[in-house]
This record gives sequence, C-alpha cells and structure tokens, in this order.
Amino acid sequence: MDPTTSPAPTPPTDRPASGAPLPSAVLWDMDGTLVDTEPYWIKAETKLVADHGGTWTHEDALSLVGLDLLDSAERLRTIGGVDLPPTEIVERMMDRVIEQVDEHPPWQPGARELLAELRAADVPCVLVTMSWRRLADAVVAHLPPGTFTRTVVGDEVPRGKPHPDPYLAAAAAVGADPRDCVALEDSPNGARAARAAGCVVVGIPHVVDVPAELVDLTVRSLEDLHLDDLRRLVAERRRPG
Repeated sequence: MDPTTSPAPTPPTDRPASGAPLPSAVLWDMDGTLVDTEPYWIKAETKLVADHGGTWTHEDALSLVGLDLLDSAERLRTIGGVDLPPTEIVERMMDRVIEQVDEHPPWQPGARELLAELRAADVPCVLVTMSWRRLADAVVAHLPPGTFTRTVVGDEVPRGKPHPDPYLAAAAAVGADPRDCVALEDSPNGARAARAAGCVVVGIPHVVDVPAELVDLTVRSLEDLHLDDLRRLVAERRRPG
C-alpha cells in the first residue's frame, strides 16, 4: 500500500444483511439537503429587503430555513419591510434562485450517489419541498429522468412544514405507510414535519442545527449515508418493543 494513502474505512458491523427490509420510500427535502440552495435564498432575501430600504440579518435569514414560503414572505414583510403581496415576494425570490440553479445546480455531496443507489434497489424517492413547483421542476430537470417517483411542493399542500401534511402526502403518493419511510432533512422545521408524520428521520445539518430529539440518526453528510444504513433504521423501527 502506498504509505501516503489512508486505508479505506471499515464498514460498520451493525449494518443488517441484504435481506433486511428496504424503506417503502425515501422522502427527500430539497433546499439544503439535495441542493445547497440556502445561500441562493439568503442572497435573494437580502437583495429584496435592501431594495425596499429594510434590514435583513443573517439570523433573520436562518429563521426561515425549512419554512413554508408564504410564511417566509410574511416575515419578510413584517421584519424586512418588503411592502409587496406575499405571493409576489415568493415569485421574485424564486426568479433569482432559479437563475442561479440553472447556472450551477449546487448538489450536496453524496446526494446524486445515494439517489442512484436507491434507484438501483427500486426504492421510490419522493421530493418533499416547501419550494414551489417551478423551482422544484428546475432542480429535478438536472437529474436523470425517473430519479424521483413523485414531487410534493409547497404551493400544492394545504399546510407546509413544520406541519406533517407534506410528508403524509408524499407517503400517500407512493402508497406507503409513513412509518416505513425514511425522511432526509437538514432543518428543525422539516424534521418536525417528518417526525409528526411518523417517518424515520435522518438529520443532515447544514446551515442550522437539527436537535437530536427530532431525528433517529444524524450524519455529517449524505456521503456518510448508504442504503444499508436506511435498512438498519427501518429494521429498528419494525423491531418489537
């Protein structure tokens, strides 16, 4: 072995055998989990507030992570002084985010590799995002056709995260019991939604911390997450007692 090369890490010994149950579906958050678009959103928010003579702090921006976009727009009105209808606020921000996504889709490390692993195992993947349809479609367009079985978006659910509605809709879309689904989330609001729906929750903290009590597993990056890890989580959920 080349002395300058570190040996490959030993796979965890507690991973189940290949016969362990697969998740019925894997439910993916988008912003911050699949793609690192949070900086794009923060840039869009900051410019919009500045254009209206307001002040927008980094802490203000972090408070919106994982929220329904119309709820975010209301905060931009009340805190940032953006004197526009909430729907217009959302549309203007999405315009800027989509421009940046089309120039450079900011995939999170390991995201496309895990998607490919799940697809090879015939595990349905559903995108569950508070971003609206046109942004979700812009992101998904950069992936191989069929990567996501369905997409649940913020402008098509009655209540957004942190309510459980988006995750309940995602499980129903593929005929799955939410308790047999694994949700991947980078924010407390998203993790609360997934837990309230009954999903197994994996936290991948990004720009904000995700409290341990909201998740079943925390990983540093999707590079550290593989199908066997999801099998183990589902097996633990189904274990009696």
